[in-house]
Amino acid sequence: MDTRLASRLKKINPSRTLAIVSKAKKLESEGFDIVNLAAGEPDFDTPNFIKDAGIEAIKSGFTKYTPTSGTQELKEIICQKLKKDNSLEYACNQIVVSCGAKHSIFNTLFVLINPQDEVLIPSPYWVSYPEMVNLCEGTPKFIQTRRENSFKITPEDLESNLSPKTKVFILNSPSNPSGSVYRESELRKIAEICVKNKIFVISDEIYEKLIYDDLKHFSIASFNKEIYDLTITINGFSKSYSMTGWRLGYLASPLNIAEAVSRFQDHSTSNANSITQKAAVAALNSPAGFSEKIRRQFQERRDYCIKRLKAIETINPVVPQGAFYIFCDISKTNLKSAEFASRLLDEKYVSLIPGDSFGRDDYIRISFATSLEQLKKGMDRLQEFLKK
Repeated sequence: MDTRLASRLKKINPSRTLAIVSKAKKLESEGFDIVNLAAGEPDFDTPNFIKDAGIEAIKSGFTKYTPTSGTQELKEIICQKLKKDNSLEYACNQIVVSCGAKHSIFNTLFVLINPQDEVLIPSPYWVSYPEMVNLCEGTPKFIQTRRENSFKITPEDLESNLSPKTKVFILNSPSNPSGSVYRESELRKIAEICVKNKIFVISDEIYEKLIYDDLKHFSIASFNKEIYDLTITINGFSKSYSMTGWRLGYLASPLNIAEAVSRFQDHSTSNANSITQKAAVAALNSPAGFSEKIRRQFQERRDYCIKRLKAIETINPVVPQGAFYIFCDISKTNLKSAEFASRLLDEKYVSLIPGDSFGRDDYIRISFATSLEQLKKGMDRLQEFLKK
């Protein structure tokens, strides 16, 4: 690494996810028939009523700067959404709109973390969590979870990993990559520990609309004022509304944190895209049953893939309760996850993400955010590959 670059970059690893996606796209451009089971985005097009709102924003000249923290119109409807869906009461000045949920998480960590502060992250974890902590010069501390607990931490796991340096706990339910969903009783116990030890909670709820088997989503901040005052709730539009490229997310938090994030954003990105903010208003005003229709299609795909994967002896899938990923144990193949993913792409033209990106080298992540036709083709090729 060039010694003239900032030393903080020494701790940052390149994204394995993006590397796999880039390699798959290169092969596809060369004419190979690639089945993409790596995608972290829905395959559905952005709905027309959302597109139309964006087009109207352009035509009407809504193309100038907005307030850094978002338009009043959008923040008001976000507050309404949080009250209706999550039993959370926020004022508009407690909302900050940013360029994606990832941006919201980074902004939150930046205003909370001092050098050497510890951030507790359950493993397996979304690939960007520890890297964002490193960028903020904090220390990521991983809490190892177990399959028998559906990759969810227990109160004992949380308490045993506390230290005087612990400042933040990152909660992701439904989870990427495991698809685990915390029950209300589990979250209440976690909340009690965080309140007792005055630990901030970053609650990443980006997959909240994609939950299966009649389970329900609960926002940890909704339980009482004590945990509310410690929680930064993160959400966005990429997964539930298929708006990944529009880049819009938001946080809801105690006022002092929202004000700090807004000041930081003043001097980094300023406002999120004005046109996207208009489209987001339309998304939150979506027709009744819109999200449920998408959820049902994802559950159908999940069930198909699980049935196919369970018929393969050498891998062992975890049935996801939410999101659109399947975490598969590949330890019986005697391959590390990176070699597994690389060979599958080279030999069978199927892309997926190695588990070492998420802290588990004996697993792979399969996305079912693609059509049933593509999933069938992918499962066929995976089965052929494993026969070898």
